[in-house]
Parts: sequence; structure tokens; C-alpha cells
Amino acid sequence: MTYSQPPTGLARRRRRLSDQETEERMLAAAVRMIGGTGLTVSLEHISFEEVIREADVARSTVYRRWPHKDLFFSDLVKELARNSVPTILAQELALIRQIIADRPDWFDTAENRAGLVDELIRQLALLDFQVLSASVGWRTYVALHATFMSLPDEDLRGQVGQALAEAERDHAARVAFAWERLTSLLGYRLRPQAGGTFNDLAMLLDATMRGLILMALPMPELASERRVSRMFSSGHLASGQQDADLADWSLPALAFAGIAAAFLEPDPDLVWDSERLARVKQELALLLALEE
Repeated sequence: MTYSQPPTGLARRRRRLSDQETEERMLAAAVRMIGGTGLTVSLEHISFEEVIREADVARSTVYRRWPHKDLFFSDLVKELARNSVPTILAQELALIRQIIADRPDWFDTAENRAGLVDELIRQLALLDFQVLSASVGWRTYVALHATFMSLPDEDLRGQVGQALAEAERDHAARVAFAWERLTSLLGYRLRPQAGGTFNDLAMLLDATMRGLILMALPMPELASERRVSRMFSSGHLASGQQDADLADWSLPALAFAGIAAAFLEPDPDLVWDSERLARVKQELALLLALEE
């Protein structure tokens, strides 16, 4: 009678996995790990020593202030958070000046004023989308939010989160002020039934723009998508009048116009007489000049 012997030596080793099986198991394990902790973004590509050389300061002074480089990077993340929201005010103001200068009759009729609102939203939204998409500041903004979520130090995460929130609120307040000032000059007000504020409008516009830019990173074709439309001015067309001023609208512009239309309406209490027209044109010219 023969007896089978338990496997020994090489026979006890695990079956060798194929390259395909190895790849699948490694990726699955990594996905499980990231699923538990989240995907992190680090500042490891920034050399502390290179920063010292770039700043042209004494190493002894630096190490006295930050005995460990991790302390410096913590302060760096907080500094980035305080200045995290990208702005493009100069380009926006230049475009507004150009749009208004192109049509001296923008303010002459209700239809023209609505057409001006259309044109401002149509061109400014596309400008914002194009400039932010190409900016280093935008990439830093996205990475900073990812870094904030993955910071292991709870106190630091709280401080960075607070700095980010303050920067977001400050940016939204500036956007809200600009919309309120400009739309009031153009004869628009918040819809009473909408129940929102200009700050709500600003927050939704910001969130929409950032979402579209994030989507366009893997789907760059979104940047070239166009729809033929008119938004605010369509309500001012007389019966049977043709849409002679139809224009190509980008997706960001359509999104902005849709949100704005939900919040804004022409102010029915305004009388557009010659006195108001002259005052509006003067105030608008002063506003654009002072912001340079």
C-alpha cells in the first residue's frame, strides 16, 4: 500500500499568478485602499531647499522659524487656501467695455437692453470658462481642495477648511456685488418669487462654472459645444418678429443664462426716460473706469 505525502518545498508554494492576474489583483487592492482613505494630493514635488534658494533667505533663519519642513508645508497649504479662488476681473472688465462700445444703442429700447444682458452673459461666461480652464491658478485650486480633504492632521484640516470657506465667501460676495450693481444699471432686479439673493446667484454661478471646467478636463469637446439661442431678449420680441439676433451660445453661457433668468427680471417700476438713460450711461462709464 502506498501513502500520498503532503506537499513539501516548492510544492507548498502558492501557484504563480499570471501577469494578467497580478495586474487585476494589484489594481483591485489599490482601489480598495483608496476607497477607505480617499485619493490624496501632496506637495512632495516642492523642495524645501529650493524654496529657500528661491526666497533668497538664510537657511538658519528658515529652520529657526520652521524646525521641520512639515511645519512649513502646513503653513503653505493654509496660505494657498487663503488665496485659493482664481479671479479674472481685468479681462472681464475689458470685455464689458468692448461689448458696450460696439453698440451705442444698447440702452435705447427694452429689447436692446435685454439683448445687452444676453450678450454680456454669452461672452463673459465663455471668457471665464476659457481663462480658468487654461490657468495654473485653477489647477492649484482643484488640487488644494483635494489636498484639504486628505490632510491627516485634524487641526490642520480644520484650519485649511476654514481658510477655504472664507476665501469662497469673499469671492462670492464680490461676484454678488458685481452682479447686483451691473444688473441694477441695466434695469433688472431679483424676482420676488425666486426667494434668492445675489449671493445665492453668485454661489450657483461659481459652482456651475467649476463643475463644467472639471467635466471638460476629460471631455475637452465641451469647450467647443455651441447652441444657437437667445435668452433674456426672447421675451421682448414682438408677435411675429424674427429671431434676427440669434447667436452661438457655449454650454457655460447657457448655464449662466438659465441660472440668471431664474433669479432676475426687468424692474417694472423703472421708467427709462432720457434722464435715466443719461445717468445709467454715466454711472456705467465711471464704474468701468474706476475698476481698472
